[in-house]
This record gives sequence, structure tokens and C-alpha cells, in this order.
Amino acid sequence: MAAETLSCAVFGNVTLDIICRTVDDVPRHDSIAFQEAAVTPGGCASNTAIQLAQLGETVYLIAWTGNDRAADLLESTWKEQGVSAEFVRRAEGLGTGVSVGLVDSDLQPRFIHTPGANSLLNADSLNVESLLEKGVGFLHVAGYFVLPGLLEDGFAGPLSRLRESGIHTSLDVVTSPAMDHPEVLWPLLPHLDALLCNRREAEIITGVGDPGEAAGILHERGARNVIVKLGPEGCWLSEDGRGKLIPGIQVADPCDTTGAGDAFAAGLLAGLRQGLDLVAACGLGNQLGAAATAYLGAVQLV
Repeated sequence: MAAETLSCAVFGNVTLDIICRTVDDVPRHDSIAFQEAAVTPGGCASNTAIQLAQLGETVYLIAWTGNDRAADLLESTWKEQGVSAEFVRRAEGLGTGVSVGLVDSDLQPRFIHTPGANSLLNADSLNVESLLEKGVGFLHVAGYFVLPGLLEDGFAGPLSRLRESGIHTSLDVVTSPAMDHPEVLWPLLPHLDALLCNRREAEIITGVGDPGEAAGILHERGARNVIVKLGPEGCWLSEDGRGKLIPGIQVADPCDTTGAGDAFAAGLLAGLRQGLDLVAACGLGNQLGAAATAYLGAVQLV
């Protein structure tokens, strides 16, 4: 298939987000006030898929929701934004995931979260044949460490089949207490074209604070290309052990860092789908990640 015929699929967690700012302290008994809020689709997979659709990409979302009003709201918004939800499944007896983000004066969110139906997403949720029929050339796993169904043995199998079928595979880890046991990630690394993490996540996974050294450890574990997101500094790209800093984009008046990493992933995937090399695609990722800090919430709906 020619590059222009390929579409993208994003596999991972979805939520209804309620993002509030500014909240620097949460007292045990007293009420608190904040200046503004945003209610939008959230979760790493939904964020990346919406950003891809807004870039004009054909994108399929693979996820689980509950069978409730929150799911109705998410699906109607995905449709409005151009995201295909035909691979999103609804669960009876479990609610849709919900996240309440409290953004502090440093623009950092703290989340109160219930995973809901996200817990049902597992290796069996990936159907390679269906993706190939849709012309999918890029599969991105979003929010790996917050998806318990992917932390069990067996996820390496479908990832391997995807790569053998010619589909570019990438995975973003996302911060979670499950990262304290990173060994579940090691069998997946040889089946990924790109592993994404931020500086703190790279340090937790490898025990090393320097992004270049952390990338080296991940290469030793089987990773091909490692991208360590560095916030305003940009990202560190390590291609088969050859490292390079891709400078970031400065934002004059940043508002909220929620979803900036997911926006980076969307820019990266769109760039690769358009035929850019990894350096240029990371540059596009930096642009989208920076743009995502200029508004409240993980996505800005159009």
C-alpha cells in the first residue's frame, strides 16, 4: 500500500475528563474553589486519536467503555471530531472511565481516576485481520501501564503479528504505580518500532536519570527506537543507539500540560504516516505537544 492510503489505529484507555484549574491544595474537610474547568473526552488513546483526526488523518480507536451516558457523550464527540469508534466496545456492568484532573500553579495535573471498562482491554482486543482490511499502517498503544489487561503474558503475540504484517507499532508507557515492575514491558520491546516515555518514566523504568543512558538500557532490552519526551526541552531520539536532541517549541503563555505527551504521539504518527523520517516526525510531535499546553484539558475540540 502506498503511504497515502495508510490509516492509523490507536489502542488504549479512554475516559471522560473533567479538568479543573487552579488547584494547589485539597483540604480534607473544607471546600475549594477554582477558576475554570473543561469537560472533554480523555484518556491517552482518545487524546491521541482526536489529535490525529484533527490533523486530517484517518484514525480508528480501539477501546472499551461502559454502556452509559458518559459513553454516549464520548462517542458523539469522537464522531464530531472525525474519529472512527467502530472498534470501541461497550461493557455491561462496568462504567466508562472517568478522570478528574486538578491542575496546579506549575501547570501540572493530579488525577483522581476510576478505570471503569478500560480494565477489559487485553490482547484479544486486537484483531490484526480487521486492521489490515481497514488499511491500517500504524498501530499506537497508548497508556500501557494503566491497562491491567495488557500487563499479563500474551500481549507480545499480537504485537509480533502486527509487525510481521507490515504495521508500524509504537507504545507510550504513561505514569502508573505498575511501572515499579517494568519487567512486563521487556518482552514487548523487540516487537515495537518506537517506544515513547517521558524523562521521569524513563528513569522509573530503567533506574537511570539521564535520557541517553536510559535509552541505551532500553536498547539492550530489545527496543529499536526510543523517544524520551523532555517537555519544553523537546525530546531525545535514540535510533538503534544513536542519540539526538530534537529541540522543543517555546509557548508564550502555557496553561496546562495535560495531554501534551499524547499530542506529541499524534504528531509523531502523522509525520511518519506522511513519509517523514524520525527526526522530522519528532519535530512535528514537539510542535503538537507544545500547542497542547496553550489550552485547558487534553484536547481542544473543533
